[in-house]
Amino acid sequence: MLTFGVAALARPTFDVPFAEETKNRAFAALEAAGIRTVGTRELLFDRDAAERAIANIAASGPIDLLLILQVTFTDATMTVKLAKEATTPLAIWALPEPRIGGRLRLNAYCGLNLAAHALGRAGVAHGSLYADPSAPGLAESLRALSRSHALPKSTAADAKLSASVRGEAERAADRVLGALADSRITVVGKHPDGFDTCEFDPDLLARLANIKVDHVTLGNLFDRARSTDANRVAAVKDRAEAQVAGLGEVDAEQLDRSFRVFCALEDVQRDTGARGLAVRCWPEMFTEYGCAACGPMAMMNQKKVPSACEADVNGSVTQLILQELAGEPAWMADLVDITSSDDTAVLWHCGLAPISMCDPEVKPEATIHTNRRMPLLHQFPIKPGRITLARLSRSRNSLKLVLAGAEVIRAPMAFTGCSGTVRFDKPAEEVSSRILDEALEHHFALAYGDHRDALRALALRWGIPVLELA
Repeated sequence: MLTFGVAALARPTFDVPFAEETKNRAFAALEAAGIRTVGTRELLFDRDAAERAIANIAASGPIDLLLILQVTFTDATMTVKLAKEATTPLAIWALPEPRIGGRLRLNAYCGLNLAAHALGRAGVAHGSLYADPSAPGLAESLRALSRSHALPKSTAADAKLSASVRGEAERAADRVLGALADSRITVVGKHPDGFDTCEFDPDLLARLANIKVDHVTLGNLFDRARSTDANRVAAVKDRAEAQVAGLGEVDAEQLDRSFRVFCALEDVQRDTGARGLAVRCWPEMFTEYGCAACGPMAMMNQKKVPSACEADVNGSVTQLILQELAGEPAWMADLVDITSSDDTAVLWHCGLAPISMCDPEVKPEATIHTNRRMPLLHQFPIKPGRITLARLSRSRNSLKLVLAGAEVIRAPMAFTGCSGTVRFDKPAEEVSSRILDEALEHHFALAYGDHRDALRALALRWGIPVLELA
C-alpha cells in the first residue's frame, strides 16, 4: 500500500466551509484509491501550522510521496519550503470548483500555477494534478503521482515567420519597440511575499527596450488619495455613474476612497511620466486604506495606462505591448479553471478589466471584493471574440515571450468580478499541461485580435525564444 504524507494548504480569506468540504472529499478519494495518508487532515492556514504538519509527517515513518493538497489559492512560500525539505517525490493536487456565477471560492488552480512557477525557479521537480475528487480514473492518477519526477525540457524555441507575413509583422514589432523606448513603468509598493511570479529585473528591461522602472510607496499613494479635492472626486463619480450600474448599492465611504485612489494613480502616472503602472493592490489597500484597488486600476486600464495588480512589472510591460498592437486597452488576468468536458478555460480577475471589454449585451456593475468585502470592482463578462494572450516570462530563470491564441465565447458568468470563458486554439488540457510543465507565471496579458505574428517578430528583434501555448 502506498503511503502519502499530505499537507492541505488554504487561506482563511476564501470560503472555508466549502474548502473543508472539498478537502474531506479529497481525503476520501485517497482512501478509495487504496492510499494510506499520514499527517493532520486539518486545513493549514499559516507557516507555523504547515511546519507542525510536516514535523508530524516526518515522525510518522517512511512515505512514498509528499502530497501538497492545494485546497484554495495560497502563495508559494510554504510550498517551496516544504519542497526543499522533502526527501521523497513531491506532487501538488489542486481541487476544482464549479462555475456557478458566484464568488471564486477556492481559486486552487491559480495556487497550483503560482506554486509550479516557484518550484521551477527553484529547480525542484514535482508532479501536478488538477482534478475533482470524483473524477473518473482518479485513483490511477493519484497513484501515478508517487513516481519520481524530472523537470521537463522547455519547448521554447526561436520564433518562425512565414514570408507572407514577415514585412507586416516586422513593421508592427518596430512600432512596439518605438513605443517602448524611453518609457517608464512605475511600481507602487512591492509584490507580495511568495509571488515570485511578479519579480522583475530592471536591468533586463533596460537592455531589452530601454524601459525604466520608478518606485512609489503605498504610503505616498494613500497620502495623495486622502488629499484629493472633493470636487475632483465627485466628477470622477459622475463619469462612473454614466457607465456602471449599482454604485449606490455599495458602501459610500469606501467607494469615495476608491475614486480617490484612481485620482492618486492618475497623479502618480502624471508625475512619474509612466506609460504603465504595477500596483501592490492587497492587503494594505484594504487593511490600511479601506477600499479595493481593482476598480481604480480598471479605470486606468481604460485610459490606456496598463495597470497590473500585485506589482507585476513584466505583466504591465506585456499589457503595454498588446495595447500598442491592438490600438485599444489590454487586460491582465489569471487562468483559474480548465474543464476538459467542454474544452474551455476561464480567465478571471477580481474586477480590473477595462470597461471597453464588457460584453455589449451586459451592463457593467459595481461590486465588492468577494474576499475582503469592499468596493470598487467592475463586474461583467468580457465580450466574445478572438484574443491574443502573451507574457514576458522569466520562468525557470530563462527569458522568453509566451503567446497563445484563443476565442472568447459567450457563456454564463463563471465567477463574480471580470471573467471570460475561452477556447484555446489547442485543447485546454494541453495548454494547462504546458503552463504547469513550463512553470509559467500566473498572470497573462490579453487583448482582442490575433497579434501573434507581430509578437514573434518582436521576439526575433529581441533575440529571445517564443513559447507557443496555442
